[in-house]
Amino acid sequence: QVLLVESGGGLVQAGGSLRLSCEASGRTVGIAAMAWFRQAPGKERDFVAAVRWRDGSTYYEDSVKDRFTISMDNTNYTAWLQMNSLKPEDTAVYYCAVTDLPIATITRAPRHFDSWGQGTQVTVSS
Repeated sequence: QVLLVESGGGLVQAGGSLRLSCEASGRTVGIAAMAWFRQAPGKERDFVAAVRWRDGSTYYEDSVKDRFTISMDNTNYTAWLQMNSLKPEDTAVYYCAVTDLPIATITRAPRHFDSWGQGTQVTVSS
């Protein structure tokens, strides 16, 4: 089992920035990719970004592609999500998740990720 601990959420004005972090521990040897999802009240949990562990390749949802950057340190199983130019519609609980599946080819849906963090709230005021 992989334990994921997120940090870095908070309240920010529109146009501001936040940096989320996710640290993995436990059975980390099988991790193929780490991803961030977000869930707004009354909505489904949606994919935001992912990073492939073996080479750092990154994948983004279209609405965040030019504003968010995912990065990793695979020596200590930590990933970060740098969020710039935040918008009120970015408000959600952000979750870190890991998968042992090939991130380049799978549908980036929650069902393909088998360990999740507790979530961290990001609120963007207008």
